[in-house]
Amino acid sequence: MLKHIKTVHFRRKREGKTNYKKRLKILISNKIRMVVRKSLKNIYAQLIEYRDNGDIVKFSASSSEIRKLGWKISGSNMPASYLTGYLLGKKAVKKNMDEAILDIGRIPPIKGSKVFAVVKGAKDAGINIPVDNEMLPSDDDVKGNRISNYGKLLGGDNMRYSRYYSSYLKIGLKPEEVSNLFSEVKKNLESSDKIKQG
Repeated sequence: MLKHIKTVHFRRKREGKTNYKKRLKILISNKIRMVVRKSLKNIYAQLIEYRDNGDIVKFSASSSEIRKLGWKISGSNMPASYLTGYLLGKKAVKKNMDEAILDIGRIPPIKGSKVFAVVKGAKDAGINIPVDNEMLPSDDDVKGNRISNYGKLLGGDNMRYSRYYSSYLKIGLKPEEVSNLFSEVKKNLESSDKIKQG
């Protein structure tokens, strides 16, 4: 009598880190993958080429890099996500890479999320990434206007304002100025001599 043999799945599937069916579909396209990942403090984006002997990272960017170009606040908010994608796109376009397919792994595809802010940044920098434009966040969101507007709304409540934006005020930045900061950093990113490849 045959005994039932239990199938042992790959470790990354057991840990919920990799959806192998989805990954296979992406790899069959034979296109460069734009991989987006996030942590509590930073956003990470890479352009990766599949090879039989292992993936090759062609370009990478993280929100820690945009801090070197003037970004002073959270590296995981919406504007930082967009700027990280924009930085990745600028690096790639500079080396004549202008097409990729999105790979967000097991991150849920939520409309207007930070992941799609990264995609919007990369697309604005010149990378062609097939994606439904309705999934992308608004210009107001990526520029930080929502942060600025809420700061203005709380302006009359000094206690709530100071508590809610303590990390901003600590470095001498008013939340109402976030959209201006965004514009300054994006302008720095447009100067290709300030962008380090990698």
